[in-house]
Amino acid sequence: MSDTKIFYKDIHNALLELAIPEKAKFFPRFFKTGKGEYGEGDRFIGVTVPNQRIIAKQFQQAADDQLITKLLNSSFHEDRLTGLFILIHKFNKAKKNKEEKKWVDLYLKKIDRINNWDLVDNTAHIILGYWLEDKSRSILYKFARASNLWKNRIAIISTLHFIRQHDFEDLIKLSTILLKHEHDLIHKAVGWMLREAWKRNHHIIELFLNQHAHEMPRTMLRYAIEKMDEKKRKYYMQVKSI
Repeated sequence: MSDTKIFYKDIHNALLELAIPEKAKFFPRFFKTGKGEYGEGDRFIGVTVPNQRIIAKQFQQAADDQLITKLLNSSFHEDRLTGLFILIHKFNKAKKNKEEKKWVDLYLKKIDRINNWDLVDNTAHIILGYWLEDKSRSILYKFARASNLWKNRIAIISTLHFIRQHDFEDLIKLSTILLKHEHDLIHKAVGWMLREAWKRNHHIIELFLNQHAHEMPRTMLRYAIEKMDEKKRKYYMQVKSI
């Protein structure tokens, strides 16, 4: 793709060409878009994630912040995720010249449009986690305490970047804040991050589990201990049942 001007409709139409009708019917159920569900009102055209990545790569060079904003403002899920994939391309390129802040600011400005679990999971650690590696992480605590499911999930998923640097302090603190969260999507996310950290440091995570397993939601605990041997899994599940 050259640097000629492109527009929202160019990307949307490119996505439409790759739409699969069966996926368009399936995705609303998979992402819980019914009344009262977490993805209520979201719309899908039926494009797979690999194909969205292809479109993002194709258009990323010619895209600008205004185009990304239009994609994020779209009511179509695939437009928003493709826009986020383009934003990641921009963010990664900006690292070379230490100019990432522009794209982090855009991510935070449009945080309300990062409103389903896949939008969070494909971006939070790559953009926000990376950005905060050598900075104050207070925004993650603000998000963790917000009355917004997606900000809560962004907070904990962002720690995946720290975990990969063998930095577990914020994971432990944020997990404690989210320990009794009411939503299953947060139980899964916290458990997932604890599992990722356990792969790197058994001791720290097992200390956390020894203290909190009895009060953790069952799903959170199951996710956290998934890679442990059968004896340890059985032990922690027995602690939970006491």
